[in-house]
Amino acid sequence: MHIGFLDIDFIDLFDIVFVAFLLYQIYRLIQGSIANKIFFGYIMIYVVYLVATALGMELLSAILGQFMNVGVLALLIIFQQEIRRFLMMLGRSTSIQENALLKRFYTPKISKENVSTLQAIVEATKVMATTHTGALIVIEKEDDLKKFIESGDEIDSQVSKRLLLTIFHKNSPLHDGAVIIKNGRLAAARCMLPVSESGTISPTLGFRHRAAFGMSEQTDAAIIVVSEEKGEVSFVNHGGIFRNMSVRDLENKLSDYLLS
Repeated sequence: MHIGFLDIDFIDLFDIVFVAFLLYQIYRLIQGSIANKIFFGYIMIYVVYLVATALGMELLSAILGQFMNVGVLALLIIFQQEIRRFLMMLGRSTSIQENALLKRFYTPKISKENVSTLQAIVEATKVMATTHTGALIVIEKEDDLKKFIESGDEIDSQVSKRLLLTIFHKNSPLHDGAVIIKNGRLAAARCMLPVSESGTISPTLGFRHRAAFGMSEQTDAAIIVVSEEKGEVSFVNHGGIFRNMSVRDLENKLSDYLLS
């Protein structure tokens, strides 16, 4: 196919569409963060470099060329979290449990431990929402949360309603930080989570919600947040949030997560 003086074939069209798709995915990952401005600044410098090279401006091309060589390494360092999230997104798309097509050929096993854990979490969350008790509960899925577990006090106990209520009681020495549930057991309490720096998070949300967002950006864990001020229950997963959830809605979300 000829367009003016250009000779374009199917491979060229596929190349353009694929690059546009990758750029769109990168934009989605960095949207609302400070990395967004850095990325577009780098793109502008790269466009100037291409124009200078095309016009034969050797001095400017040489200067910008050196910057581009160092800039690639700098971008890898600056965007390490975004790159990690992008690779995780690609990995999840090939996972049996995350791929809608493969799910039809995969029947998950529902264990009594998962059902018991779900009921304990839902019942404890209901009470904490009623009493306006702040809480942050992280449930591991495929990504290993070992380093986050090690940041808190290891417990390794069966999950129960009373234990969760005791941990998050305002006078408990373990109520600050998050509880992490691993393999149906309460692995640790008072765990430190990464705080999200995304600019898209509502300013009305507090530290617990930002920590939940940060955890969901770096792992595939499901996080439950109970607001101390409003008693509002939120469910955070894969960088998305469901706010002001009812107990039934939360139970459905946890069922989709734990029992699949």
